[in-house]
Amino acid sequence: MSNHKQFYINGEWVSPVSPKTLDVINPATEEAFTRISVGSAADVDKAVAAAKAAFETFSRTTPAERLALLKRVHEVYLERFEDIAQAVSAEMGAPLAFARDAQAWAGRGHLESTIKAFESYEFTEKRGSTTVVKEPIGVCALITPWNWPLNQIVCKVAPAIAAGCTVVLKPSEIAPISGIVFAEVMHEAGVPKGVFNLVNGTGPDVGQVMASHPDVDMVSFTGSTRAGIIVAKAAADTVKRVAQELGGKSANIILPDADFETAVTKGVRGCFSNTGQSCDAPTRMLVPRNRHDEALAIAKVAAEAFRTGDPNSEDTNLGPVVSDVQFGKIQGLIEKGIEEGATLVTGGLGRPDGLNRGYYVRPTVFGNVTPDMTIAHEEIFGPVLSIISYEDEEDAIRIANDTVYGLAAYVQSTNIERARRVASRMRAGSVYLNYPAWDTMASFGGYKQSGNGREYADFGIHDFQEIKSVVGHGE
Repeated sequence: MSNHKQFYINGEWVSPVSPKTLDVINPATEEAFTRISVGSAADVDKAVAAAKAAFETFSRTTPAERLALLKRVHEVYLERFEDIAQAVSAEMGAPLAFARDAQAWAGRGHLESTIKAFESYEFTEKRGSTTVVKEPIGVCALITPWNWPLNQIVCKVAPAIAAGCTVVLKPSEIAPISGIVFAEVMHEAGVPKGVFNLVNGTGPDVGQVMASHPDVDMVSFTGSTRAGIIVAKAAADTVKRVAQELGGKSANIILPDADFETAVTKGVRGCFSNTGQSCDAPTRMLVPRNRHDEALAIAKVAAEAFRTGDPNSEDTNLGPVVSDVQFGKIQGLIEKGIEEGATLVTGGLGRPDGLNRGYYVRPTVFGNVTPDMTIAHEEIFGPVLSIISYEDEEDAIRIANDTVYGLAAYVQSTNIERARRVASRMRAGSVYLNYPAWDTMASFGGYKQSGNGREYADFGIHDFQEIKSVVGHGE
């Protein structure tokens, strides 16, 4: 029996206090494939009360007990791996191979890295006669986005549990089904009642209520900077901790000594991965002015190699964007790029040829983009790349840092010392040199309006803890 119209509260699947449903749209077909219940303040109250009651006991469990619990969650997650991938593909339109190898894998990867970090994590530290203790912060409200649902759910839930916290999760109402499957995983793994709770719903009706709730001790939010500001304001009256992973407009500096064929091609692929719906996507490609035309030619070939279409086809490597709203926003920004004088290298307005339904966007590359153009500074969140020229290394660094965001940056060079030197100048939470593999043991989070706090591995565990100094504890 489907749990799509229920919430998971205090170890049970329950109906909402006030029945109300919402269609979940498959963006590849523009049709509803299921419906979920959406909650209200009354449902949030029930979930928070369950988490608060459970915290009294769960916060006193030993690290060994919580480690064993996470290992059971990992085992069940692997058993439900295909169900998770299928859910992500249906709710996001992600090509099945990507849903398995990236989206569902991300949840697995974060469970494994949290477990690895937790196995050697120290909860106490001696400083002379003072003992510094790391304790769970309390009841945590977790608000996660639609673009990397399992990545963000697991990199919040797993470290919160490791720290000894109890949680209430609100997945995005646009892509909620993978979150429901994850709640089933938690139940099957034997998570104690009230430790993990899930309430589906909208940001105003559920997310903001969670953020302002007096019995919630911390909010961990991932989403747009605009929504993050709303969450922070809602949380301010109760002075709770707020961790935020927000928007980005990441620069990809291709230095003159880079292998241009490889650097530009991989830069396009990085930008278009997940149909461009990643907050840390390398959406601004910075190239030397005298090699700008060369970069455009390479980028054109790379972009036109993408196969857009049915997510269930093995030939597809670029799916639709998630919603009609997102499609319209991207179309408006592509039009703005054309109006402001950027060179449309490939792609453009409308759906790709042969597709008459689904929220499909043409893989688009703009050249001759200047830093003052809208597409150079506004987050697009679609398969749209802006190529910007720079004069020299200092100019590239200046352009890269000239943004309100600071989530990620990318540097390409055959000289690793030079790449490291440029990386040290980047005002971003993560800097990736020469397209490394995804590392779930690295910290993740942003500078400036990209947020605060850090996620992944031990960094995530630390963010769900309070620090207590017991002075005079003794040697």
